[in-house]
Amino acid sequence: MHNRQRLVDLRRTHFQKRLPLNQQVINLAGNIDTHAFLRNPASHNIFLYLTNYVKVFSEYWFKTSSNKIRVLDWGCGKGHISFLMREMDVQITSCDVRGTGTGDSAFGQTTPIIEKASLTVVPLEHPYLLPFDDASFDLVLSFGVLEHVPNDLASLDEIHRVLKPEGLFFCFFLPYYFSWTQRLAHLRGDFYHDRLYSKKMVKDLLKQTNFELLDLWHRQLLPKNSISYANYHVFESVDQWLSENTPFKYIGTNIEFVAFKS
Repeated sequence: MHNRQRLVDLRRTHFQKRLPLNQQVINLAGNIDTHAFLRNPASHNIFLYLTNYVKVFSEYWFKTSSNKIRVLDWGCGKGHISFLMREMDVQITSCDVRGTGTGDSAFGQTTPIIEKASLTVVPLEHPYLLPFDDASFDLVLSFGVLEHVPNDLASLDEIHRVLKPEGLFFCFFLPYYFSWTQRLAHLRGDFYHDRLYSKKMVKDLLKQTNFELLDLWHRQLLPKNSISYANYHVFESVDQWLSENTPFKYIGTNIEFVAFKS
């Protein structure tokens, strides 16, 4: 049996880490408007503690060092996650759907991090089928991707296929059904996240695709991408405490989870 409380404690500990901003990412992103969130300490910080959490969790789970763990950055977008994982000595494979000039595809936008850091991105030609062999990866990352794919159930089936037995799936930034920020965006006519998720929906999807849930949590009560906060580490700690310990979590922006291939 897996020690679920140990995994929850690990998450809480590493989400609270006060990590220095990655100046390389900021420099690589440059002054491009679409990359402004990486220059904002409050949002930049989220990617640091999430990727740190992935590294620590996977090393604990697989009982090995990060340089022996093979990771798929599914829908790598701007490439900052792949870059941060590579900096932690992870064997990272980046992939994205072939874009048409719109959206967040690595092939449909300006991508200075991918280009300057010489990241190779595998193009995905199918809405959900992946061009990788069975059991190719130890873990798969979804940083704001699952909610955008045409068929989330079929995509999870494919992720299950390319994972090794006991392989991990990390899903971050999944928009929550009762989120006040998501509902406000819809009222303003912004349907960038047109599909919102409840915890029951997540559990049903995982059950149908033979994943076993290890941890699921609420995160991010207040917006961070476009708003700069003084003392952003303190602000993040307060936001996390409210999202973990008070009823405010039920209107937070995201639910997130980690599951394994059973």
